[in-house]
Amino acid sequence: MQTLTQTREADSGLPPHIGKLSIGLVNTREQLREVQALRYKVFNETFQTPALANAQALNVDEFDSYCDHLMVRDTTTGRVVGTYRVMSPTAARHMGHHYSEKEFDLSRLDPLRAHTIEAGHACVHPDYRSGSVIMMLWSGLATYMQREGCNYLMGCASVSLADGGHHASAIYHSFTPEQFAPPEYRVTPYVPFAVHEVKAEKPASMPPLLKGYLRSGAWVCGEPARDTDFQTADFFMLLPLSNLDQRYARHYLK
Repeated sequence: MQTLTQTREADSGLPPHIGKLSIGLVNTREQLREVQALRYKVFNETFQTPALANAQALNVDEFDSYCDHLMVRDTTTGRVVGTYRVMSPTAARHMGHHYSEKEFDLSRLDPLRAHTIEAGHACVHPDYRSGSVIMMLWSGLATYMQREGCNYLMGCASVSLADGGHHASAIYHSFTPEQFAPPEYRVTPYVPFAVHEVKAEKPASMPPLLKGYLRSGAWVCGEPARDTDFQTADFFMLLPLSNLDQRYARHYLK
């Protein structure tokens, strides 16, 4: 696998026991296994569904060998603490479809495919959730998009359904009209989560990934899908770089 042209480091805002952080792309089998082990730990702790468990303690699927993988490492301890999987248009053509197409009909986005990066399987180690790691991952995404010459980023942001879906419903109903995509960019879930049939019992609290998408200028492309493996409501997000808020553009695209 290719590497990013530069590696960033950040140490501001981190707890004192955490060293400097570096970001790059996975380029060895051993690094890929480190990323898959982190995904296994985070996904199993977060979603706690039997479908995710396996004896190897690795989260692996058929997309991994086609995609690139952003990896954040604590350079003091050597621990991998964050990851994001990215699929270029070339990789999507080789694979034959995007990961999101397991859950959504993306036919309205066909004109954008040659210029779109798909991001997914984002996770951050529980000890490193001060915000620095997710910001580094977003910066890595921006660098990757520049390298690939892509103007759109798409992906899913997941919300647990462990509470019966009340939180996911509250989030959906908190979106403003401006945060929804124009009709020509709407997608259709194959197995929708019935946001209009579940009462929102508490005010919405946005998960960090979904909050990052919205703050950056991404659109919500319709109602969420129900992921029966992870037991989540998955919101499909589309970020045109032309929408990227200038404050975030200066940070991500520096």
